[in-house]
Amino acid sequence: MTEHTAPQNLDAAQAKAELTRLADLIGRYNTAYYTHDAPEVSDAEYDALRKRYDALVALYPEAEPAESPAHAVGATPDSAFGKHRHLVPMLSLDNVFDQTEFEAFINRAVRFLGLSDTQTQELAFVAEPKIDGLSISLTYEHGKFVRGTTRGDGTEGEDVTANLLTFKDLPQTLNGPAPELIEIRGEVFLSKEHFLALNAAQEAIGRKPFANPRNAAAGSLRQLDARVTARRPLSLFAYAVGFCSDKLPSSHSAYLEQLKAWGFPVNPLSRTLEAASGAEAFLRKWPVPVLG
Repeated sequence: MTEHTAPQNLDAAQAKAELTRLADLIGRYNTAYYTHDAPEVSDAEYDALRKRYDALVALYPEAEPAESPAHAVGATPDSAFGKHRHLVPMLSLDNVFDQTEFEAFINRAVRFLGLSDTQTQELAFVAEPKIDGLSISLTYEHGKFVRGTTRGDGTEGEDVTANLLTFKDLPQTLNGPAPELIEIRGEVFLSKEHFLALNAAQEAIGRKPFANPRNAAAGSLRQLDARVTARRPLSLFAYAVGFCSDKLPSSHSAYLEQLKAWGFPVNPLSRTLEAASGAEAFLRKWPVPVLG
């Protein structure tokens, strides 16, 4: 069995077989997680599979399966919902697991941007606890909310506009001057308190409890009957942008301030770090999930 052998100890044939096995597993777990909102493994187990897959690909790139499901983003939109194509692809965030991997990420970004040593030393970062919910894209035209879409497969998502219109903290109209067209990206989630209350209510009526807050939030938003969504205590944080017809603030922290000015809730635990060295200390403040 090669699944317990370190990647560097496998030969090319073994690596190819192991990559095929891992790709099939990742594809299966992606479908369970994103399409059915019913995860089969924990986040830690999934991350370990992805890390092993990436390590093998780095050693044996020619052994990677063609059109590997490991490269899929999200899941194919459910045909029961209307579909909408994102103006800018809606990709997923990558993970790093320690300071060394974080510094490697910074080095790649520095090379890509062509920054000088002085510019690199002046880099600042925005840090905030990860909210594990359902990614959402909110389209505004002339400052008016016109459409809400799930990530789907990253290119095309499910139209959940009617469900999002039940949210009290979603601005229907942006405050002040706004771009002619903008896709605002955010996260729909359940607080831990509301998740526990929802599961208690599920069990009280003999229904299966949700596996985790992320899947409870996804299942609550992806309802064909918006009245079901309206009864669930969902929350929203905005944090990113897809397409924008106008120029946006030059830093992420300034963009978060703009989101607040437009009327969006943003993560109140977001902090600006003056140097990369502050990331590890920030992370130590949150050893367990805070929300979602």
